Amino acid sequence: MSNLKPDNTQDPQLASLLGNLGELIRQARQKVLRAVDTAQVQTCWQIGRHIVEFEQQGARRAEYGKQLLLTLAQSLTTEFGKGFDETNLRKMRLFYQAFPIRDALRLELSWTHYRRLLRVDSDKARTWYMDEAANQNWSSRALERQINTLYYERLLMSRDKAPVMTEAATNIHAMAENPREFIRDPVMLEFLGLPNAGLVQETELEQALIEQLQGFLLELGNGFAFVARQQRISTEGRDFYIDLVFYNYLLKCFVIFDLKRGELTHQDVGQMDMYVRMYDDLKRNAEDGPTVGIILCAQKNESVVRYSVLQGNEQLFASKYKLVLPSEDELRAELDRERAALEERLLNQQTC
Repeated sequence: MSNLKPDNTQDPQLASLLGNLGELIRQARQKVLRAVDTAQVQTCWQIGRHIVEFEQQGARRAEYGKQLLLTLAQSLTTEFGKGFDETNLRKMRLFYQAFPIRDALRLELSWTHYRRLLRVDSDKARTWYMDEAANQNWSSRALERQINTLYYERLLMSRDKAPVMTEAATNIHAMAENPREFIRDPVMLEFLGLPNAGLVQETELEQALIEQLQGFLLELGNGFAFVARQQRISTEGRDFYIDLVFYNYLLKCFVIFDLKRGELTHQDVGQMDMYVRMYDDLKRNAEDGPTVGIILCAQKNESVVRYSVLQGNEQLFASKYKLVLPSEDELRAELDRERAALEERLLNQQTC
């Protein structure tokens, strides 16, 4: 692959122009990501409100009973995908019930943040965690850690709050050195233009990733450099091919990706574990850190993560990616339009 960055060291004016353009692009992408987060939170809240209000109509509730969410999910998933299955609809309903006043929501937080907050039983604690996450700019993982370590409860019980706050801040800062923090979960691949996971083959996804390599690296985080695509590893007379290989200069380690379509399975996890061990044995140099393996899948299966080798393994973790970036104005309409556009493109390719 040719060098991705032109040699502009001899032209300071060109270097300045490129720097300005790059900053504009980065700012624009941040605005788009923030708009998507805001639209998703507002849409999930509205869906929850509509469901609750429908259930509160006596005759309607008696007619559908416990089957309401299942009935809605069957129709919505057919048209809009797994993001609106019964489990997610139940979370949206709970979201509205936990935060019935829309103006009280902190729109700085993502839907992933609010999913974490729904696990907190106490209304006061939930509100406190919400405000702190927004004010302190916690990532969803940082928020999850604070909740799991009972940060709010420990502060209430402590006469001297400074040590508790210092300990919490230190642990959050230390998370920045964790390989998991270099990958956003879910990964935002909006620049790929891949709106429907059910229609996109792994080779199409990989090709799109390569074509948008620079944007992909920016989305992954600082320090990533492209190494290889479909890199072959041979052992005991067998050849294996790793979809994508990067090197992270901050972690000083290789990062290998396996691209999957559909839900994560135990077989996928076992295969990646094998890849990581093989890459460490055959490719990693003495000065390199342990290889990090990442499975990208359309929908992460939490039960697999919980009970598989992924649990507690810092070198291997699952991250689901979003294939659709809806507009901030019409989330559902954008989903429908994008899916139809891809279906038409694929149909045209098949008939040509």
